[in-house]
Amino acid sequence: MVRTSPEPGPPEHGPPDHPPPTHGAARPAPLRRARLSGSVRLPTGCEAALFLFTPRGERLWADGWDPQFPAPADDDTEPGTVFETVHGPQRTTWVVCAREPGRSVRYARVVHGRNAGTVTVTLDDAGSATVDYDLTALSDAAATDLAQFAAHYSQYLQHWEEAIAGATGTPDPPRTPGA
Repeated sequence: MVRTSPEPGPPEHGPPDHPPPTHGAARPAPLRRARLSGSVRLPTGCEAALFLFTPRGERLWADGWDPQFPAPADDDTEPGTVFETVHGPQRTTWVVCAREPGRSVRYARVVHGRNAGTVTVTLDDAGSATVDYDLTALSDAAATDLAQFAAHYSQYLQHWEEAIAGATGTPDPPRTPGA
């Protein structure tokens, strides 16, 4: 399930490091801010599931994900930890804001010149992770990208499910129609 609460504004924004592909679809109206929430089903019996959503843990399943730490970080989910990622020409700076060990982690992130906001991952007892993005566009051009990201958020999270299932050697989690 994906819930969106976009706040329209002049053309500006920026999607996450890995925006979903667009295949000739009409572009939605630009957004200044988007609040997005959705669920990622995790493979049954996935031990230490929150690790999959940490800077180092995402390396297991996110193609091209290679966080770089400007200062040593023995615990990459310690609040205050800073890391950077690069995807194509985009450099993103991340800061761990908060965590509840084994349950949730929240990051602040800035894609320089594109967008800024937070990403929160929270595990539930049913074997899913809720992934919340709250992003604000930093330029007129980025607002168009934010709208595109918001329009394809459910596909973005579905890709995460498939990549996690592939990396953990389990079959893809079952999809619920309309979820």
